[in-house]
Amino acid sequence: MKKQIQILAIALISIFIVSCDDDNDNDNLCCAGTITDIASQQESLTTLVSALQVTGLDAALTGDGPYTVLAPTNDAFDTFLASINATSLDDIPVDLLTNVLLNHVIVGDLESNSLSNGYANTQAISDASDTNMSIYVNTDNGVNFNGVSNVITPDVAATNGVVHVVDAVIGLPSIVTFALADPNFEVLVQALTREDLTQDFVGLLSIPAGSPPSPFTVFAPINSGFVNLLTELGISSLNDIDEPTLSAVLSYHVVVGINQGSVTLSGGSEFTTAQGGSLLFNFNDNGAGILTDNNDRTSNIILLDVQANNGIIHAIDTVVLP
Repeated sequence: MKKQIQILAIALISIFIVSCDDDNDNDNLCCAGTITDIASQQESLTTLVSALQVTGLDAALTGDGPYTVLAPTNDAFDTFLASINATSLDDIPVDLLTNVLLNHVIVGDLESNSLSNGYANTQAISDASDTNMSIYVNTDNGVNFNGVSNVITPDVAATNGVVHVVDAVIGLPSIVTFALADPNFEVLVQALTREDLTQDFVGLLSIPAGSPPSPFTVFAPINSGFVNLLTELGISSLNDIDEPTLSAVLSYHVVVGINQGSVTLSGGSEFTTAQGGSLLFNFNDNGAGILTDNNDRTSNIILLDVQANNGIIHAIDTVVLP
């Protein structure tokens, strides 16, 4: 009997070794190790490993963690390089490449079943604020990050965290990135991109930090804010608002030349908007932020500090009017 048990144990070990070898041949991720170890074992992640080595992040991702790493495939890097007219990783300054890679790293062990629609912070640093940037997670159809990158292999367990293999490199986000990625801003995007607008809002809010009039602070109305505005004005569609009025209203939600995070917000703060009017910030009785517009209408700030690379978004529940 003892000899049979020994034979069975050897057989089980052999099956595990063969299974792991077979999985490696099929580019599946099964064999344990640190995040860097797991990436290094996979043929589909060789460009990522090279990028980690160039920036020194390969050593960092062997540390204690835990980290959640979104790991772009070789094809994803090829597409990314082509989009920035680069032929190889060598064409990207090391500090920029480092920040792009850090935009794929989240502190904590976030398995796919723990994710829901909303924002997290990556380890990338915003040029506009020197603070961590946000990343938008959408789980409506699989798992998507910032509207550009889908998880194709989730929940690869590492000794110091978890890896999700993704199909696109997640570039450093602008204000526009989050407006497009977050479905709560769908009506805002419709307004900003209306064909007859004389102001190119998408172009404006894509201007990188360090290039005036960037950075930006945007008080972004959610969809219900626009629905309520149409009711308030007695109209049925955004198309019923004439172009000068719509442009003025949209500009009234943008403050240029400042990245106003909540940490330094204080009651009584007044902002001069791109439209020229002012917005007054205060706290309500519950300690939440409110904005008062030029018509003494108020809007509640319902989400703070969505940090992009060229500015910051605070979501509000009412469209403010100049």
